[in-house]
Amino acid sequence: MALQQQKIERQPIGDDLYSENQQLRRQLKAFLSQARSNEQKMRRFQEQELQLIRLNSLVQLVNTIIYDYRTAFELDIVTLTLIDPSYELQHIMEDEGVILADHPALAFASTEDELDTFYGVTAGPQLGAYQPDQHAFLFPGVRTKPASVALMPLIRYDELIGSLNLGCMKSERFVAGSATDFLQRLSAVVAICLENAANHERLKRVGLTDFLTGINNRRFFDQRLGEEIMRAQRKETLLGCLLLDIDDFKRVNDTYGHRAGDQVLKEISFLTKQQLRGTDVFARFGGEEFSVLLIDSNGAVTLEIAERIRNAIAEQTVTLDDGQALQVTVSIGVSIYTGGEKVSGSFESAEMLVDQADQALYKAKNSGKNRVICFGKEQGLKIKSLAAEPERT
Repeated sequence: MALQQQKIERQPIGDDLYSENQQLRRQLKAFLSQARSNEQKMRRFQEQELQLIRLNSLVQLVNTIIYDYRTAFELDIVTLTLIDPSYELQHIMEDEGVILADHPALAFASTEDELDTFYGVTAGPQLGAYQPDQHAFLFPGVRTKPASVALMPLIRYDELIGSLNLGCMKSERFVAGSATDFLQRLSAVVAICLENAANHERLKRVGLTDFLTGINNRRFFDQRLGEEIMRAQRKETLLGCLLLDIDDFKRVNDTYGHRAGDQVLKEISFLTKQQLRGTDVFARFGGEEFSVLLIDSNGAVTLEIAERIRNAIAEQTVTLDDGQALQVTVSIGVSIYTGGEKVSGSFESAEMLVDQADQALYKAKNSGKNRVICFGKEQGLKIKSLAAEPERT
């Protein structure tokens, strides 16, 4: 009887041990499942990390971040905000043929003030529910707002260069107070890769930039000319070409010295660039000559821009180091590619477009200078009554 009672008394202890064992098994299973999930996430991250590191192109890098990351990390929204005060990154991407308006997930800030204020002194990842009044500027063009977000500052050498913004329709995906080690590593890798890609693009452009004026050089112009001719042929659009030559530039060098000539070249570059759109191509063609490609520009618009350039330069004086005010003018030759003169290929069309502008420029120089002349296909060279007559002494 005593043994039976003792056995009955011990039975609950066995049940407790069994229940505890089952609970431990479930916990172990959950831990193993989480470990496998974390391992898969880490493997995906490493694959993406290696892919980013291999990319030198800024365009490819940005595409990978804002498009591929959505699939790789099972996200609903990924946006990228880059600080670009001098519009350098935007110009780099536009030079690669990117139409920025087609990519609302990519945004640029002219100053770091707004991002600095948002992230504050700690500048660490921020997780939590989406707050429209606080987060809307980081998710431009997003129709369906996320339920939870992870916002990561991109920092290089203690300077904020942008923000990587992740959004999910599940409110439990990004919760305030969660561990951010993984996200901090991700933002660090993205920041390094963005900086490396930007530096790579800058190095590429060293050989395509005129050292004195800071604008594109002849090599860059020739490269873009071929690309734009092919684009105009493919899309049946127009392309305007300008050749600018500084009038009596040799006299400037002979009279005031080459340093004064350099100042004139830089001033002409600055004034011309002010009259152009971001999509246009502007280059130093050689010596005192400059070239311009006006993308999707018909004859009337091309002539208007050419006259605007001529007038802006004629009305501006160049102040030399010794205080002298120097008046300079330019002659401009214009040609228009309409897509009709598809000779044997884009190379021949490109040569012909520049040759026509050169012939118009020659006519402008020999017709009194300080004027715009357009090459006409049927009627030959036409003097446009757009420029003021030069003063006669």
